[in-house]
Amino acid sequence: MHTPPRHTPPPPGARPAGGPPVRIGALAPLTRPGWTEAGRQLLAGLELGVRDVNAAGGIAGRPLELLVRDTAADPVRAAAAVDELAGLGVAAVAGEYHSVVARAAAARADAAGVPFLCSSAVLDELTDGPAQQVARLAPPQSQGWRTYADFLLAAGRRRIAVASQPSVYWTSGTRILRERLAAAGGTLLALDADALAPGALCDALAADGATALLLLAGHPEPAVPIVRAVRADRRLDGLLIGAPAGQPEFAGWAAALGADGAGIPFLRYLPDRLGPLGERVAAELRAGLGGAPSFVAFEGWDTAAVLAEALRTRGTDRAAVAGAWPHVSVEGTRGQIRFARAEGTGVWQWAGAPVQVADRDPARPDRFRVRHAG
Repeated sequence: MHTPPRHTPPPPGARPAGGPPVRIGALAPLTRPGWTEAGRQLLAGLELGVRDVNAAGGIAGRPLELLVRDTAADPVRAAAAVDELAGLGVAAVAGEYHSVVARAAAARADAAGVPFLCSSAVLDELTDGPAQQVARLAPPQSQGWRTYADFLLAAGRRRIAVASQPSVYWTSGTRILRERLAAAGGTLLALDADALAPGALCDALAADGATALLLLAGHPEPAVPIVRAVRADRRLDGLLIGAPAGQPEFAGWAAALGADGAGIPFLRYLPDRLGPLGERVAAELRAGLGGAPSFVAFEGWDTAAVLAEALRTRGTDRAAVAGAWPHVSVEGTRGQIRFARAEGTGVWQWAGAPVQVADRDPARPDRFRVRHAG
């Protein structure tokens, strides 16, 4: 899908931006089998961030313009989009939610000499080796999923089962959890979410005596049927269901599962409390989305803020933008953003990205509780 450039007029009284636009490519999963709800949240944050940049005068008087491309969770499609956007003269490419897709986009961007700011994907090995062109806002998976394992251990859950599907992302997550749990005397049982029907999966959990089940699987299938089966199985009363990848934060999860979807801890990348900027952006995102923004929407806004800072301070040349990563210091919605080289990731990484384990409050499923912070 080729989405036309997004033009948003500045509010009354804002300093107008003039001259040819500075174009930024934006990648997001906007159609299935991509996680479209996450894609819409990411794009909403990006678009609001670009409107704010342009309302403040743009980039040296030039408007910032998004060229949006739908990845549909397809790595091949994402790589082709990077090539197309590079040919259209974008100063940088940004966005994406799915880790495997972001990895393909990062590799193609680095090879083409196009700066890529990854908004939301967390896979540690985002590139095969050090990549000067690539920076990332989301914390690496090893950081977030170790925090999740620490939450499980602190809650007294040491016999853990995972219901997973084949994926580099899920396999990496399972390895991180297994290593962290084993170091504290915990165990991890891997169950095939594709091979086992929900009833058979419940039988395996009961036989194992697991104290927690983590869903490392797609939403709505097979995650929703598994949750329903576990909730209905009296043998599994007291079993903690978890979803580290963040599915329960989205409205689609609550709509599909109702009360059964509450009390399922997930990872999200928000601070304990938003500052004034974060609160302002949250209110505007809520108005635009018609509901509570997820952490992914904040990642989108922060992406626009980082790119604007790089473009304003270093210029719009691609080499200048990529060279800006170690020098950027900008206020984001979730804290001050600076990049450093992170061991094992190959990219410029925001080391201060906040990490939380949260869930929907069973007494008020429309509200979230923070269960652990890393």
